[in-house]
Amino acid sequence: MSDMFLFAEDTDEEIEVQKGVWKVLIVDDEPEVHAVTRLALNDFVFQEKGLNFISAYSGDEAKEMFQKHNDIAVVLLDVVMETDEAGLEVAEYIRNELHNNFTRIILRTGQPGQAPERDVILNYDINDYKSKTELTAQKLFTVIIASLRSYRDIMVIEENRKGLEKIISASANLFSIRSLENFIEGIIQQLSSLLGGTKDAAYITSAVAAPNPIDILEPKKFFLFSGKGEYQGQEGALLEDVVTGEGLIACKQALEEKSLVYGEEYVAAYCQGKHANGALLYLSGIPKKMNRYDRKLLSIFSDNVQIAFDNVLLTKDIEDSQREIIERLGTAINKEFRIGMRIQRMVEMCRLLSNEYGLSETQIEIFSLALPLYHVGKLSVPTHILSKPGPLNEQEKNSAKQHAQIGYDLLKDSRRQVIQSAAEIARDHHEHWDGNGYPRGLRGEQIHLYSRITAVADVYDALRSELICSDAWSLDKVQETFLQAKGKQFEPKLVDMLFANLDKFENIQQQFPDPI
Repeated sequence: MSDMFLFAEDTDEEIEVQKGVWKVLIVDDEPEVHAVTRLALNDFVFQEKGLNFISAYSGDEAKEMFQKHNDIAVVLLDVVMETDEAGLEVAEYIRNELHNNFTRIILRTGQPGQAPERDVILNYDINDYKSKTELTAQKLFTVIIASLRSYRDIMVIEENRKGLEKIISASANLFSIRSLENFIEGIIQQLSSLLGGTKDAAYITSAVAAPNPIDILEPKKFFLFSGKGEYQGQEGALLEDVVTGEGLIACKQALEEKSLVYGEEYVAAYCQGKHANGALLYLSGIPKKMNRYDRKLLSIFSDNVQIAFDNVLLTKDIEDSQREIIERLGTAINKEFRIGMRIQRMVEMCRLLSNEYGLSETQIEIFSLALPLYHVGKLSVPTHILSKPGPLNEQEKNSAKQHAQIGYDLLKDSRRQVIQSAAEIARDHHEHWDGNGYPRGLRGEQIHLYSRITAVADVYDALRSELICSDAWSLDKVQETFLQAKGKQFEPKLVDMLFANLDKFENIQQQFPDPI
């Protein structure tokens, strides 16, 4: 290379990655090329963002840089380095191994004959091909501008795609709390992208959604439901603890006036809902001034997202009502037979065993809802038999055993999965692993897993409870009893799980003690 292009030695120090920069990777085995490129683009600015240069002096180094940085906007790639096709191999690596279709690849070579432009363009997924001799400072400026515009547009499309993907994945189960979080997160991401890539976004409501269920409505308090950027991970926090300064003033104004409030880099949009309090969408770090189209889009969004949120609140209210009815019926059974907090302990112990067994969250939820009804058949057994202090005679035993079938008969005709599961548990929780249980003498996996788990928790809790036994058994005696019943009354795998989690079972006993 001519001496006129020689500069002070390039130290290749790591440039601190700053916000608001475009990353440009220079790949060339000649240090002078790096120096010239940096000098030519020294004062480059595009959309108020400068350039962050990264240097690599071989194809292998270039691959390492792409492993370290997943947001390289443009790569200026030499063809001939340690081998005659090192640059082409890097281009192939970027597209085919990393599956990076975003970075704009500008191939530049000092030996055009070594890699003919026509062949390279046809056979490699590159975006431009330049000879070093033709790439003057002005042409370099032009090609970088064009490449960054292309990269910017592609990333906007990718943000849109990710947002739509989240919305679509959430739509199948939109009205569960977790799916709604994904839905709103996807909508925020989509809207942020359409407004030019907002840095931070928050959806704020008076219904507490995270980390607790949506069951507290406080007219004068608003909480973060879902957040992006600065607000990510702050779900459940008060509005005043999340947004400060002018942003907080704008949020309160939007809530009071039920309107959209705009600032230089933020917007607070009130979301009208069916309940009186409504909700708030807050976006900050907006990189451009919002036009009339942006404001219209935001207005439509804020109205429609609150409709979805209101529908979730309604659905959850119905589900909670069903859950409460079942729980209250289970509690009523407890009080009838004076067995204190047993249902609460049973639910927690069965959830623990179900999780250890590998059941899905949906299966565990159905099990937990159904379990409080497992003793419903006892309501038909004469009280004097159930409360008899001494041993039962054969006639009394047979009468007591009827509660399993009676409980099933009471629940079996329901079309609801929870009630169907409750019917099976009520009937089969006295079946034994070896086939010597009742009422049907089922064996092994013929017994539904819910009933097998209930059997273990039922006996454990009975033996450790002073309200059921005259004196609660010691932990050693309970372990000995389960060890003897392993493979007979109880599934061996479940007994092993019980022994492995005895400390957790005992914590549950202490967490829900019976009244003295």
